[in-house]
Amino acid sequence: MPKQDYIPVSQSSYPRLTRTLSAVESWGFGLTAHISWVALVPAIHAALGSQAIFVWIPAVIVGMLINYQVKRLGMYFIDVAGGTPNYVSHLLKRYPGLGRYAAIGYLLNWVSYLSVNTLVLTDLIKVNLESLGIACPKLFLDIGFTLLPFVVAFSGTRALSILHLFFAIPAFGLLITFCVHGLGWLAFSSASPGFFPNSWSSLSFVDWAKWFFYVSYATYSCETASSFVADSRHPSQTLRFLDIAAWMMPPIFIGGSWVMMRLATAPGLNDNAFLNLVAASRPFWGQWAEINVTFLLVSASLLGSATVVSNCPRILYQLALDNHISPVFSAVSRRGVFVPALSLTLLLCSLYLIWADIARIVAVGNIGWFAAFMLLHLGLWFGRNRPEVLFPRISLGILVVEIAVLLVGGLAWGWINLLIGLVFPIGILGFDALIRHVTFAPFHLSWWRRHYRARPSVIIKDSVILQVSILIILVCGAVATGWLFGAKLNADSKATDENLFVVLLMAVAFVGVAIACWTTLPQVVAITEAREAAEHLFTVAQDGILVLDEQGIIKQANPATESIFDIKPFELLGNHPSKWIPELPEYPQQWIKRSEHTLFHKGGVSTLEVSISDRPHQDFQEYVVILHDITKRKQAQEKLRQSQAELQQEAKLLASQLVQSEKMSSLGQLVAGVAHEINNPVNFIYGNLTPANEYTQDLLKLLQLYQQYYPNPAPQIQKQAKAIDLDFLIEDLPKLINSMRVGAERITEIVLSLRNFSRLDEAQMKAVNIHEGIDSTLMLLEHRLKAKPNYPGIKIIKEYGNLPLVECYPGQLNQVFMNILANAIDALEESMDNGKITNAPHICICTNLIADQQLVIISIADNGCGIPENIQKQLFDPFFTTKPVGKGTGLGLSISYQIITQKHRGKLQCISSPNEGTEFIINLPFRDLKKIHK
Repeated sequence: MPKQDYIPVSQSSYPRLTRTLSAVESWGFGLTAHISWVALVPAIHAALGSQAIFVWIPAVIVGMLINYQVKRLGMYFIDVAGGTPNYVSHLLKRYPGLGRYAAIGYLLNWVSYLSVNTLVLTDLIKVNLESLGIACPKLFLDIGFTLLPFVVAFSGTRALSILHLFFAIPAFGLLITFCVHGLGWLAFSSASPGFFPNSWSSLSFVDWAKWFFYVSYATYSCETASSFVADSRHPSQTLRFLDIAAWMMPPIFIGGSWVMMRLATAPGLNDNAFLNLVAASRPFWGQWAEINVTFLLVSASLLGSATVVSNCPRILYQLALDNHISPVFSAVSRRGVFVPALSLTLLLCSLYLIWADIARIVAVGNIGWFAAFMLLHLGLWFGRNRPEVLFPRISLGILVVEIAVLLVGGLAWGWINLLIGLVFPIGILGFDALIRHVTFAPFHLSWWRRHYRARPSVIIKDSVILQVSILIILVCGAVATGWLFGAKLNADSKATDENLFVVLLMAVAFVGVAIACWTTLPQVVAITEAREAAEHLFTVAQDGILVLDEQGIIKQANPATESIFDIKPFELLGNHPSKWIPELPEYPQQWIKRSEHTLFHKGGVSTLEVSISDRPHQDFQEYVVILHDITKRKQAQEKLRQSQAELQQEAKLLASQLVQSEKMSSLGQLVAGVAHEINNPVNFIYGNLTPANEYTQDLLKLLQLYQQYYPNPAPQIQKQAKAIDLDFLIEDLPKLINSMRVGAERITEIVLSLRNFSRLDEAQMKAVNIHEGIDSTLMLLEHRLKAKPNYPGIKIIKEYGNLPLVECYPGQLNQVFMNILANAIDALEESMDNGKITNAPHICICTNLIADQQLVIISIADNGCGIPENIQKQLFDPFFTTKPVGKGTGLGLSISYQIITQKHRGKLQCISSPNEGTEFIINLPFRDLKKIHK
């Protein structure tokens, strides 16, 4: 069963890579695999002859497809370091064990490449020295060529990438020249043996699988540039190089192999890379063949080693970041040095070096490498529905072929090698598990973090002495070495002199850079970083910064001065600040250290706080002036003073509102309590009216029977019937009970209106019927609507629309209705008292729904005397009232306005004209509850 998606632990404490590499530097690492072709091609052509081309062609096609697929993955994993192996671990998140295995297998092959390069370089020097009669210090060279790239890598990323690029470009150019020149010579030279061979030998599947497995060492690795996407300043450009790398594979791997197939045919060449390449290039390069081939071989070895110490630490770093291996391997210094990861790489390289068998190292290293790409294609098939996967069906087909190649080709290289290659990654994972449980401090990330925080920057106060000393040592050492080798070469001059010179030249270049990385380069970097930091602060500072000479003339101005002076910074140069700030003295030494001044500019007037630096000694002939705009602070202080009275008024208003709210709350509780107490006896009375009516009817029927069957009762009974007016009683008693029922129903309606108005159980947002709230309010105000002796009753006109349930604060909304209706009644009463109403007084209540705007419109209009325009502007102000003392607080409409606008996000408007009445319009937003429930 597959495991759940692997989720790494929190990565907030992990160090992150900084994007310091240029795109061109990352491209240089992407050329390593192409250049390594020179070391691989002789072995396959010595074994297969002309049939080797049928191995190269499918291998190149698969390699190109891998490049396109890795580029696509890189676009989706733009912050993932290490490239292909870490993309595999992300594709196989459900199978983290397979992802770890693939990444470690990929890593081990690159480590083996460094060991092979060391042995090849040592053998190359040994052959050249022995031809001169000089004993070769093999152990010294093995250790030296192994440590050389690590020395540079331990000093920082940039030096290694620039050194790599410096040699990668000429080496790649020479290689392309070899391929194109060779093909052209074969096609057009009269001395050519012919472009095509006369016959083709047969090729078995076993041989094809064996050598396809071998050449994948180069054709699958042209995606190396993806390892540096996470610390590239232009990751998209770095990934774009994978397209170029893919299309450079056919002319080199196929075209170059064709030249080798046709020209390196002399007997006795065997699988010697130097002899095969010289034999192939001598027909068209002539006497330059040996030195060019030597340069290619040395470049392939040194550049390959530099690539190993660059991408292997990034693979381990990302694996640690994704929690696949111990977190200690994610430790990286400020200069981009992966010390724990580099240390593990050096340890693994030493293990390969002790083995010292190139054929076996290549075979074992290639097992894990090939398995990693098999798992890549498996992961692509598993993620076939993901957008970052280009051609999953093709990947599945390649996987099937690779399985056959691994079984057949791997066994062809020896079953022991196959077994070791498959088990080796598991051993490394076991070593990693051991590190996690060892208490040794350097095996834990926290120790490295403390170390990097505590370590000061490399700054030597007097670095001139150090630089001159290093220069003397390097020059004297170079002269001494040249003199010794010159003496030997003059004693026995041979054709190998130039070859040895090339090896020596490139080795010295690497050694020189390594020495500089540990001596001169830190000083240069420290100076550069200090300058960049100062320039950065000068540029990004929000305050204006001016640099003045002794005369007060502006020499420099940062970008922030543009917003202060409202002109471009370069327009300030050569002028005195007093041109804009007249209050400043002429000479800076006369300025007050900190002062406030008024600045007049195009945008208006500003207030500046001007601070000027002291001049510490005579050698420093400049002043630094910092301009801080305090205009807003001054304005804020002035506003603060002006707003004190407003704050006091607002505090008074808030207190009054709190009192009003408390009153309304108490009133609501009182109303609810009274309604509850009244409701109990009313329910008792209303509940007994029905049986009482039934009993009365029964008694009346019984009395009627007595009158029918005993028409002449006893005189005493007749006397009593006459006294109580029995006929009237029989007629009026049912009417009396019916009147009692009507009264009880009326009391019930009033109680219900009280409860609806108080809404104590609905203090929060709730969907309610707006019409019920209006009707309840009208019920409570009904005594004010009835006719009185001095003026007629007020008519209520209801024009209710079809409203949905509206989410609101019911109690507060009812308070708004009460305030507006009470004011309307007051206005009508005042108008009738003053005789200003000619028509019957009335209040019109209209409700409407605007569905497309999701608004409920409530209009309450009266035909009173209206409100003057000057009063309308103050209508919703706190404490404003036109009523006599004791009749109003002036808070009713103010609170209503706040309830509608702030609580309900609506609008409350007043439209009125003198003698034409007043209309209050409430706009309430609502949500369609039916759609929400659906």
